Amino acid sequence: MDRREIAALLAYIGRLDPRTIRTDRGEARDQLAQWHELLGDVPMATPYGWDVRVAARQHIRTSPYQILPSDVARPWDSYRRDRLARHSDPAPSADPDDQAAWSAELAGTRRAVAAGLAEPAQARAITGGRKESDPRLETMLDQVGSCIPPAARAALAPYRPARAAREMAVALGEPDALSVRCEWCKAQPGDPCRRRRIGPDDGVRATTPRATAHPGRLDLAAREAQQNSRAKQPALA
Repeated sequence: MDRREIAALLAYIGRLDPRTIRTDRGEARDQLAQWHELLGDVPMATPYGWDVRVAARQHIRTSPYQILPSDVARPWDSYRRDRLARHSDPAPSADPDDQAAWSAELAGTRRAVAAGLAEPAQARAITGGRKESDPRLETMLDQVGSCIPPAARAALAPYRPARAAREMAVALGEPDALSVRCEWCKAQPGDPCRRRRIGPDDGVRATTPRATAHPGRLDLAAREAQQNSRAKQPALA
């Protein structure tokens, strides 16, 4: 608030609580300077719920003590904290490679939310479809063909051999072995088969993931794929 707004606020408070009125010109000038020094960064009102007159009226209604600048500053600080706590920091639209522009946009959005000039950005709920996806991401996905580019997929293959073998089998038209449960190692659908390490007492000491599925799991996946293909064929008259 500037000095004119502080003067208007003091006049409003004086109508509600005459104890704050200063009749001496020097005292009124000192009161105006003190309030401006302490509340210069507090706005009179914002588009989203803050009004300094509401904070002053609430104090006068609920407290028997004469209002002080701190009684206005505290609600303003609480208002700022509440808005920042509800803000989810959405990704800036600036190029992430331009660190200065990216950071400046992020900080500017936070300042606008804290100052009451913009609404807090809430985290969007997970939806069942892809209707609200970014058109730029859709275009990029159509060009690449996958969420993981082929070059990145090839670079990751040595570090996830089971996934690489599964993708290779699907690409060759073979049944997806990981789509069924393994009856040998009890691996659940989607999980790779595991190799058992047997100790001298014939007990299982540990298990390690296998790059390929057990033969029985491959056979089971092939049988299920056959059954599914037969079920999709139209019945003969």
